[in-house]
Amino acid sequence: MDLGTFGIYTFDFEHQPAARIRESVQELEELGWRAVWIPELLGRDAFTHAGLLLAATRRLSVVNGIARIWSREARWTHGAALLLADAYPERHVLGLGFGGQPRPGVKPLAAMATYLDELDALETPNPRPAQAVRRLLAAYGPKMLELARDRADGAQTYHVNTAHTAQAREILGPDAFLAVEHTVLFETDPGRARALAREHLHGYLQTPYNLAKFRRLGYTDDDLSGGGSDRFVDDLVFWGDPDTVVRKLHGQVAAGADHVAVQVIGVAPGESALPQWRLLADALLPSKTAGGLG
Repeated sequence: MDLGTFGIYTFDFEHQPAARIRESVQELEELGWRAVWIPELLGRDAFTHAGLLLAATRRLSVVNGIARIWSREARWTHGAALLLADAYPERHVLGLGFGGQPRPGVKPLAAMATYLDELDALETPNPRPAQAVRRLLAAYGPKMLELARDRADGAQTYHVNTAHTAQAREILGPDAFLAVEHTVLFETDPGRARALAREHLHGYLQTPYNLAKFRRLGYTDDDLSGGGSDRFVDDLVFWGDPDTVVRKLHGQVAAGADHVAVQVIGVAPGESALPQWRLLADALLPSKTAGGLG
């Protein structure tokens, strides 16, 4: 799975009309980005959203990060993924995850395994694409990472430190694909940077699954209280001048990530991170004279 070493992860499109989304994603492609990652959180369906971005571009890969397994039955995920793989060969990646609110009595690992069983058992009159559907699983704990290794092309992680990336690589082995989202903020004042980072992280510190994940990453209750300790904030949000941010992003690659999906924060809803994406393209992507494909 070749998405380039760095890609863009964004919630921005959730707040923008279709015309502006098309313009933004077309500029991302022109800048040389090879992959854009989109969540399913604020109302836009994972597959219509992906289809819009794919239709607006020629080379860009679009990754669902993630399509929630609770949003649709396996048969509809199967049909949508087949159609996108057929229409846009090797440009769509189906990222699947548990997501959403806790479901009492439901174990994420068992739910995902059952969903994959249903996907893989389906028969359909829909034409098979020439290239198979590419599939990643949102995975953090060892057992879910093993499932991603065994039942998908690899794993995607969200809000993790470099130590977790190294552990994930060890579990996945050398061949499975590992994509790591990491959040960045271009702000050099420590007080302001950490305040903005804490605002971003606040919601993630309120949900049991995220808290359990952070504790597995080695953070204590003290780290996770009061908006998060400086250590926690600095590990989860790389802030500072462009050189500092870029150096830290390369640390995720050194730890074992095949691909780092960079999420820019500090942008108001409805606004665009294009200025920051341009800056990151200059710093992270190969020269356009070498093909401009990231």
